[in-house]
Amino acid sequence: MRAPEFWNHKHGPMAAPLARSLLSPLSALVTLAGRWRQNRAKPVTAAVPVICVGNVTMGGTGKTPLAIALAEILIKRAHTPVFLTRGYGGALRGPVHVDETIHSARDVGDEALLLARIAPTIVARDRVAGATLAANHKASIIIMDDGFQNPALAKDISLLVMDQDVGLGNGRVFPAGPLREPLDDAVKRANAVILMGDDAPQWQGALPSLHAGLVNPDALPKGPLLAFAGIGRPQKFFDAIRACGGMMVQEIGFDDHHVYSDNDIARLHDWAKKEGAQLITTQKDLVRLPPALRDGLYGWPVKAEFADTDALITLLKPVLGS
Repeated sequence: MRAPEFWNHKHGPMAAPLARSLLSPLSALVTLAGRWRQNRAKPVTAAVPVICVGNVTMGGTGKTPLAIALAEILIKRAHTPVFLTRGYGGALRGPVHVDETIHSARDVGDEALLLARIAPTIVARDRVAGATLAANHKASIIIMDDGFQNPALAKDISLLVMDQDVGLGNGRVFPAGPLREPLDDAVKRANAVILMGDDAPQWQGALPSLHAGLVNPDALPKGPLLAFAGIGRPQKFFDAIRACGGMMVQEIGFDDHHVYSDNDIARLHDWAKKEGAQLITTQKDLVRLPPALRDGLYGWPVKAEFADTDALITLLKPVLGS
């Protein structure tokens, strides 16, 4: 799904007023349904601490790279994290332990495959059942990638991720805007905000805030590049290539979690051949392709980095112990 233009704050409060007016009653229903779900829930406490990395907006904010960065930090401190995710885009309901040798993105989703490269990963629509399986995998701590709005499993720490470049869009709840719920509702259940972006963090709320950014650890291929991406914000990927000096001859954006067909890849190869260019995409896009279709494609890795790791550890101390 591509975000409609009137969700974007850059278009101002008067952009598409008719669409927003027509959709506002539906937004009110979404808000009421979300509050009813939260209020009636009786969250189940897992056998091990749960850290949730979530967001309040639709689309990509960098949750998965942040969850990976968090796991790497904890592993260095002798913890044994296990990821718990819904497996968006995958067919398996779970709970299932992700195995890259037998599971594809069609089974468990692209994000689960990326997470499984770092630490054991459980895909489960039922988060409580998933947490039970994670604990059985000797987890000392569970990291939930998304699930902030799911009240079934109790969270010991909830981190609310916000992309500073996009912000909160027009500030309205879906479908009139990009918010999953009102910001005030989300903040009440969060322990801290993580501000993603290159600029100095801007947060005026009462919650503690941390700053993180995305970096690209590997150099770009030399020569002309034809870039494509099917992620929440393809333009962010294209801008990163330009910022690192990439010679990009064309950029092609697909919908988030786009399932590439053989014809899609064949057309991309034909286009790149005509341009004399190397095909480049994200690792998230690359894992959605069967191995036979990955030949000739370069998946440029991206990593999240916390600006102040000590501040993060201090925030997590209640669940990490000494």
